[in-house]
Amino acid sequence: MKNSKKLLNRAKKLIPALSQTFSKAPYSYVEGVYPSYLSRGKGSHVFDVDNNKFIDYVLALGPIILGYAYPRVDNAIKNQLKKGISFSIPHPLEVELSEKISSVVPAAEMVRFSKTGSDAGTGAVRAARSFTKRDNIAYCGSGGVWHDWFTIITSRNAGIPKILNKMIEKFNYNDIESLKILFENWHGEVAAVYIEPIFSEYPKNNFLQKVKHLAHRHGVVLIFDEVITGFRFANGGAQELLKVKADLVVFGKGLGNGMPIGAITGKRNVMEQFKDVFYSTTYAGETLSLAAACAVIDELKEKPVIQHCWKLGKFFMTEFNKLAEETGVKIKMEGFPVRSSIVCRDENNQPSLLLKSLFYQETVKRGVLFGPGAVFLSYSHSKQDIQKTLQASATSMKILKNAIKEKKVKKLLQGKVMKPVMTF
Repeated sequence: MKNSKKLLNRAKKLIPALSQTFSKAPYSYVEGVYPSYLSRGKGSHVFDVDNNKFIDYVLALGPIILGYAYPRVDNAIKNQLKKGISFSIPHPLEVELSEKISSVVPAAEMVRFSKTGSDAGTGAVRAARSFTKRDNIAYCGSGGVWHDWFTIITSRNAGIPKILNKMIEKFNYNDIESLKILFENWHGEVAAVYIEPIFSEYPKNNFLQKVKHLAHRHGVVLIFDEVITGFRFANGGAQELLKVKADLVVFGKGLGNGMPIGAITGKRNVMEQFKDVFYSTTYAGETLSLAAACAVIDELKEKPVIQHCWKLGKFFMTEFNKLAEETGVKIKMEGFPVRSSIVCRDENNQPSLLLKSLFYQETVKRGVLFGPGAVFLSYSHSKQDIQKTLQASATSMKILKNAIKEKKVKKLLQGKVMKPVMTF
């Protein structure tokens, strides 16, 4: 990793936190063992600046739904590049992409674009506050909205006015009583229920239907955060999969297969708030991203992208967990085939970043790139990729088991223990 180390030393002099995204920085991985910089990608693989090759399950933190350098998307970008990137008045692609999104996303009566999922989430909250003339937000999710209204409740809230902490409260997934209590405590003050419709388990006992009913009974806007689930769990996202429609739904990540684009969709009466709500940015209509997103949706419609990822992911999870059980280590892939996570537990059955770091150290040495968050699959991943990953995982599990048995986990860890981005 000679070139990676050189670049990292240069970055330490110039780039605060060493990366533009905390989750991509060296300390979020096993620093000293993982490459610090990637230079290119193709299909399901990435290459670092020293030309080491890896099967990638991070996928740029989720956006790569089709694969790196995917021909149809890249060609759409190249063709539009010849015509221009940004213009002085709107481009027809804004209308074309809005129509394509409306054709696959349930209840997407109107569409507004952003550059990131976080931007889309903030725009939706702003519209909900305008619509209800209230301020407070009931939140349920796994994090990932990096604007003041949400980030204030995390451990990375430096620089955010503390008064915002009074305007957001969490409730628990599959626990409708926790939301009822919040409504009682904040009677007549809630603007929006902002929830990831599915993240680590399926909704139980009609949970989402009950959330929707409760929100509407209190005159509250229901917002689904589908930044991760959109275009990954189904073409129409979790709304389609779970057959529940929200008032507003926000998207990001997979919509552009790596290009910077997000979207807010929803019911006309709420979306029309954007006529007055100041949600305006120079680059939301940037045409390369719009062209890429059009190509992504066309590909989703024409190819079995979602089915491929579910089927391959199910095989991966089943075989991985079987290996762990046979090896006798407390490692498990949890969640869903299209959005899982690897959890390593200690002798007290608690998640251990130390154990996870050693396991990841050994898998990355064998050409497998797992990340600090979710394990994602793309349409470009093959069964051969999974089989190679399982082989690498089997060897790494045995190394971890012996290290635990001989009490040498820390000694065998050649890099630093992974650090969480934040807590909340």
